[in-house]
Amino acid sequence: MFSILKRYKFLLVIFLFACNNQQIDNTVNNDVSTSNAHSNTIHTTTTDVKMVYIPGGEYKPFYGSDSILTKVAPYLIDERAVTNAEFLAFIKDNPQWRRSNVKRIYADTTYLKDWQSDVELPKDAKPNAPICYVSWFAAKAYAHSVGKRLPTLDEWEFMAMADETSANAREKVTYSDNIISLYLLKGRQFNEVKQTKPNYWGVYNVFDLIWEWTDDFNSILTTNDSRSGQYEDKSLFCAGSATSSTDVLNYAAFMRFALRTSVKANYTIANLGFRCAKDTTIIK
Repeated sequence: MFSILKRYKFLLVIFLFACNNQQIDNTVNNDVSTSNAHSNTIHTTTTDVKMVYIPGGEYKPFYGSDSILTKVAPYLIDERAVTNAEFLAFIKDNPQWRRSNVKRIYADTTYLKDWQSDVELPKDAKPNAPICYVSWFAAKAYAHSVGKRLPTLDEWEFMAMADETSANAREKVTYSDNIISLYLLKGRQFNEVKQTKPNYWGVYNVFDLIWEWTDDFNSILTTNDSRSGQYEDKSLFCAGSATSSTDVLNYAAFMRFALRTSVKANYTIANLGFRCAKDTTIIK
């Protein structure tokens, strides 16, 4: 385990990275409606991934008022991340999302950068490893193609509170330390999905493979309640991260916060992928 000092030094690097990238590109952020119009041309893609039922409930977000619990409605979420093979099938059916065709506003220059060609996975890549180097726009388009959506930040974090034996493990001393240890493993994104035990809900690889996009990943860029969805006074959010966290001992959540506040919707990163979610009317 890392000492407390080393942890703080590591988190400081991430925090400064987030602050240096705090200016969100208005064109990209305002292009959600454009993305939706673009997605209307998406052809259906089939997938056989199992979806897991999450009953919802209340939880205390890492960021925001420590006296307010956020309600999460029941939902379904993929038991694992979208894989290389699945994303390859998607772009074969939807050429506009191939590397040579995608519009730069929807994906930066590193989009699928390690692929051998538009329709060839990276050399030695495992088909069942999670897809990475995909933008938020691309993830949204894929989710649309399979009749799903990206999970919200609250849905993802609610699900991620679980360990292997309990729905909410955040009170356990080792919970955050174990996650940080996984986050620091190099090359973890190249491993296949479902090779480790699932959490309490039956969800695999929540922490041990990749970072994951959420639908409203940048909704915390606000000085108001993080659930309001308002993007006001963005220049203050870095200071807010130090003063408004509800759990100062949850280093792992802080790392996710730092990442989410440092990226833009068209960014693509070597270990950033996604899984899909879906609404449900089932109440168990």
